[in-house]
Amino acid sequence: MFVTAPAALAAPAHDTAAALGELRDRAEITDALYRFALGQDLKDKDLFASAFAADAELDFGPAAAKWGAAPPVMTGRDTIVTTILGLFAGRVDTTHQVTNPRIAIDGDTARLTALVEAQHLLSADPTTYALLKNPYDVELVRAEGGSRWLIRSMVIHNTWFTGDPTAIFG
Repeated sequence: MFVTAPAALAAPAHDTAAALGELRDRAEITDALYRFALGQDLKDKDLFASAFAADAELDFGPAAAKWGAAPPVMTGRDTIVTTILGLFAGRVDTTHQVTNPRIAIDGDTARLTALVEAQHLLSADPTTYALLKNPYDVELVRAEGGSRWLIRSMVIHNTWFTGDPTAIFG
């Protein structure tokens, strides 16, 4: 489930070209999650959509189970973008902080584990909020052209929360 390898880089230290290629991939893999987070925070549909493969899946169920909710898995980039941005549009302000990324690359696929703190406030009443600390389990694929990475599958877990998630997520 989570990336727990004891070292960051797989490329041999003496192979500069391989190490540089792996470092570029790692930066692009992490950037996919940054696009996901910042796209929500800025309510930027294009930036948010740029994080996902067309056939992506997003499962918020493990996190939502912590407060008794059971949302369906979202399937397809357009569904994910429309659902999440639509749920928050004109109603919820968000900020996401991404940290502790761990990455395992296998050719044109990769796994990413990260810790994301997500603050959600009702726009009309910022005293109603939900602050979530969520481990993310993400599978990615290399985009056509080879330099960009896209999220194929994202499962969001929850370690803890404060506030009222039901007021934010319904």
